[in-house]
Amino acid sequence: MSGRMLTVAATQFACDWNLNANLDKAEAAVRQAAAKGAGLILLQELFATPYFCPDQKQDYFSLAAPLEGNPIVARFADLAKELSVVLPVSFFERANNAYYNSVAIADADGAVLGVYRKSHIPDGPGYQEKFYFNPGDTGFRAWDTAAGRIGVGICWDQWFPECARSMALMGAEILLYPTAIGSEPQDPSINSKDHWQRVMQGHAGANLTPLVASNRIGAEPNEAAEMTFYGHSFIADETGEKIEEADNRTATALVATFDLDAIRARRASWGLFRDRRPELYGPVLSLDGAAVR
Repeated sequence: MSGRMLTVAATQFACDWNLNANLDKAEAAVRQAAAKGAGLILLQELFATPYFCPDQKQDYFSLAAPLEGNPIVARFADLAKELSVVLPVSFFERANNAYYNSVAIADADGAVLGVYRKSHIPDGPGYQEKFYFNPGDTGFRAWDTAAGRIGVGICWDQWFPECARSMALMGAEILLYPTAIGSEPQDPSINSKDHWQRVMQGHAGANLTPLVASNRIGAEPNEAAEMTFYGHSFIADETGEKIEEADNRTATALVATFDLDAIRARRASWGLFRDRRPELYGPVLSLDGAAVR
């Protein structure tokens, strides 16, 4: 009995202030992945620009645009249709007086299914996103696409198991995390790459759901700090094992193929969702661990 076979792709590349060139690199990565048979392709977080969040600059708000009529989303939705692939598109969204770090989901027919707005917004050296982004108001979401039902979190969301579990509970068959992470300006001795990967591998294993993470590479100068992004985009299987991984410097498109029906059967038989006790999870709803009943 044949299952639903899906080939997924993780991509990575470097960005600079040649914005048209960034979009061209992203398109080339999508085309490379599609040529390898990928039907679901993940680009990195905010790929149209450098990661501008180390600096707090009013001028950078001009990079944001509404979802409706957004030229970046439109270009990659057209590309998704041309190649018959599913393509989450990360962009800086303006909605009236609110600004979001968002992903639009372009289906394989080019239809934009909607938007997810990043829920968890970091604020630390090199990653001062609270200056630019409102906390997302969409809640976690799962999307029925030509590639199956997918869930997308964005970068800092990946450190929170509640995000991955929520998407899995809503039926996501693949977990996706576009990311921009690298050096820690306050302490150059810190390399969070392994920690970053292990947390997401845990999400895959805990939910018996394959996971794709796409990060950027290269050094990007800013006034506050120069950021060096460590790449290492990867694909993990439903046990959390890394089955494809990039290095810290090469622009690439990694692919892996999964049998979604076989994984769904394994997920059911393992019992992790059968044996959940949500009535006991009240402390998760509080900031201090006090039970909520």
